[in-house]
Amino acid sequence: MELRRSVLVPYTAEGMFDLIEHAEDYPKFLPWCVAATILERSDDWVAARIEFSYMKVRFGFQTRNPKRRPEWLQVRLVEGPFRDFQADWRLRPLGHLGCKVEFDLSYEVSDSVLDRMAAKAVDVVSRSMMDAFIRRAEATLPRISPPPPTLLLAPAEASAAVAAVASGPALAVPEGEPAASPGQ
Repeated sequence: MELRRSVLVPYTAEGMFDLIEHAEDYPKFLPWCVAATILERSDDWVAARIEFSYMKVRFGFQTRNPKRRPEWLQVRLVEGPFRDFQADWRLRPLGHLGCKVEFDLSYEVSDSVLDRMAAKAVDVVSRSMMDAFIRRAEATLPRISPPPPTLLLAPAEASAAVAAVASGPALAVPEGEPAASPGQ
């Protein structure tokens, strides 16, 4: 099974990365996540055990995930109910607009009944996961504010404006009205 999601958000890549990397907070906002424990964390790795409960079926995963903050985090299965399970988060800063978050998931179930039931739960959870991260970002992260608008001048106008400022105070006169002479 494969799933791909991509979204543009008005938050920094660093902020979104931290939401994704801090699995210990998943039970607070990720649907059906009932427990999460960090087993190891360094600048290069995060390992976790995450447990889900869906339709009275409880299952867990243990992962060890290489990462490069704030650009990517790869989820790699160590132990769990699948033959193969891989997820990749990629984050790309978009300046004052926020960032692009991409999530790719690929998994293959084993042949047991429990694993097939877990696969259905993973499908439901993974399809709602990006939305859960976005809602969490809306609740906890500051939005990126766009820069103030700038006045764009043609090169000749810009040169004249710089020359006027450099020559000292100027008297602004609305267009079409004569300038008052000094002493009036």
